[in-house]
Amino acid sequence: MNKAFINNPNTDNLILHSDQGWQYQMKQFSNILDNHNIIQSMSRKGNSLDNGLMENFFGLLKTEIFYGFEDQYKTIDDLIKAIEEYINYYNNDRIKNRLKGLTPMEYRNQALMSS
Repeated sequence: MNKAFINNPNTDNLILHSDQGWQYQMKQFSNILDNHNIIQSMSRKGNSLDNGLMENFFGLLKTEIFYGFEDQYKTIDDLIKAIEEYINYYNNDRIKNRLKGLTPMEYRNQALMSS
């Protein structure tokens, strides 16, 4: 997290959403968030619906670029690059039936234009 703060110093009023993993419940973790004015949001125990959207996205990411492709990533930088490319693809090129055949960015921009 300290590396993230170096590259992104303006953390006021950000919300960090997580599950109830032990690392997120530690006082040291909460103190770090407090020191950077980050609001901690945590899923309720046994309720995966609280962060279902992100769980779905991470499931797709792992299925589409990681599982079965692990040997393609020789370094952590290779994996980071693949994740960044996937996020760009997911937002700008990956058509979703649920979004009426649009990409997430097209759907978002359409909604913004009609408001």
